[in-house]
Amino acid sequence: MNKPPDNTHGKDATGAGPAASGFKSWGIVIFLIILASLIFGIVPRWKQRGKLLEENRELIIPTVQVIHAVPGKSTSALSLQAEVRPYQETPIYARANGFLKHWYLDIGAKVTAGDLLADIDTPELDQQLSGANAELVQAQAAESLAAITASRWAELLKTSSVSEQENAEKQADLKLKSATVDAAKANVHRLEDIQSFTHVTAPFSGKMTTRNVDVGDLITSGKELFRLADAGKLRVFVRVPQSATPSVKEGLTAEMTVPEIPSKKFPAKVVRTSGLIDAQSRTLLTELEVDNSQNEIIAGSYAQINFSDVKSDPSLVLPSNALLFRAEGLQVGVVDADGKVVLRSITIGRDFGKTVEVLTGITATDDIIVNPTDALSSGAVVRVAVDAPKSQVETSK
Repeated sequence: MNKPPDNTHGKDATGAGPAASGFKSWGIVIFLIILASLIFGIVPRWKQRGKLLEENRELIIPTVQVIHAVPGKSTSALSLQAEVRPYQETPIYARANGFLKHWYLDIGAKVTAGDLLADIDTPELDQQLSGANAELVQAQAAESLAAITASRWAELLKTSSVSEQENAEKQADLKLKSATVDAAKANVHRLEDIQSFTHVTAPFSGKMTTRNVDVGDLITSGKELFRLADAGKLRVFVRVPQSATPSVKEGLTAEMTVPEIPSKKFPAKVVRTSGLIDAQSRTLLTELEVDNSQNEIIAGSYAQINFSDVKSDPSLVLPSNALLFRAEGLQVGVVDADGKVVLRSITIGRDFGKTVEVLTGITATDDIIVNPTDALSSGAVVRVAVDAPKSQVETSK
C-alpha cells in the first residue's frame, strides 16, 4: 500500500513556512528600529523640553540682592551740625509814606537804641496834619459858641423865658460839639504819631546788616529800609535725634566750634527746646546760647555742637538705594523665610547722603532688598542671590 505524501517537508515546528518566518523577523527588526528612534530621538527631546520649561519657570522668579541694616557708629559724645543766629534780628520798615530825605548809618555800623537811621520827607502827610489842625480849631470854636448858648438857655429856663425842650436841645448841642472836638484832637494826634515815624530810629542796640534804600527813594509802609541784628549773644539751633532727647535738658552745657576757628571751643548752654519731636525728621529742635561779646563768631554761619554728656543708642543704617518712595511714604522690601516680599513702612532720622538712619520699621536681621524695582509688591516671590555674600552697610556720621 502506497503512503500519503509527507506534507511536513519545508515547514517549521509551528507549521509556518519559510516566508512567514522571514516576515516575522522583519517585523521584529522594524519594531526595534522604531523603539530605538523613540529612545534616541523623541525621549531626549522630551527631556530637553521639560528642562526648558523648568528653566523658564526659574527665570520668571526675579533674583534680588539683599543686605542687613547695621547699627550706626556709637560714640561717647554727641556731635551735631548747628545753625548760628543773632540773639535779636529785625527788619525796619517805614510807617510813613514819602521820599527818603537822608540816611545816616550804613551796613556794619554799630547802632545804639534810639539812634536816628533815616529821615523821610512826607509832603502829603504834612498837608493832612495842617488840615486836621484847622478842623480842630473850627470844632473848638463851635464848642465855645455852643457852651455860651447852653449857659444862657440854662439861666433863661430859671425865669421860664424858654421851654425845657429848647434848653435840652442847647445842652445836647454842646455835648455834640464837645465830641466833635475830641474826634478832631484824636485825628491830629494820629497824624502827629505817623509824622513821628518820618524819623526812623533803631529799636535796640546792635549792628546794621542791611540797607535797602538810598536818598530820593519812594518809601511805602511795606518797604524794608534796614535790617538790624544784635550778635553780642548768639542763638544756636540744633536738631537732636530722638534717641538722645532724654539727656537734653535746660542748663545742659556743650561746646561749639566753627570752621573758621577750629582750634577754639566756645562754651554753650541749652536754654530751651521746642518740646515736640518733629514728625518728618524725628528730631528735637534745641536752642543754645553762646556769648559773642568779642565778635569772634559771624552770625548766620554753621557750627558744630558737641555734647560730652549725651549718649545715644546707635540707630540702624541703610543705603539710600534700598528705599522705596511710595504714596504710603518711605518703604523697604523685606524677603521673608518663604522667599516672599513684604513691604514695610519705615521712619528715617538723619540723612547722611549715601546712607540714612532708620528709626522704626526694620530690624538688624531682616533681609532687605537693594535697588528694588518700582513694580515690587507685597507677596511677590523672589530668589535671593547666593553667588555673593550679603553686603553690609558702611556707616556714616
